[in-house]
Amino acid sequence: MLGWPLKEARGVLGMPFPWLVSSEWMHYGYALLMLIGLVMLRSGFTGRSRTWWNISLGIQVWHHLEHLLLLLQALTGNNLMGRPVPTSIIQLLVPRMELHLFYNGLVFVPMVVAMLLHRSPRPSERAAMRCACAVSPA
Repeated sequence: MLGWPLKEARGVLGMPFPWLVSSEWMHYGYALLMLIGLVMLRSGFTGRSRTWWNISLGIQVWHHLEHLLLLLQALTGNNLMGRPVPTSIIQLLVPRMELHLFYNGLVFVPMVVAMLLHRSPRPSERAAMRCACAVSPA
């Protein structure tokens, strides 16, 4: 997006800490924290917003499993299909950088939809809510 060569596009943490980009532990840790956060916050959503939150959670479960597969390959040195580097399943079809950005976007978009729907619930959804963060009806 910024016109940088792939090697220089290291992300927010990769800029100050370049070694993190090649750390499977960092990528796995992020995927795990996202999964834990999605599970912990799930009970706060009702109705349509819960559906969108569940979509995000389902995608993140897969994303986490892909990162677990990558971490296990990095730890054992046994890469998928004899590849020279740890490789995820979908990475057999799509380059890793693009796949990573796609997964993060795919998890983020339904999260945003869920939060917007949560802030503007239908009356039945509002009645089931346990928080007061919805916008008051006009």
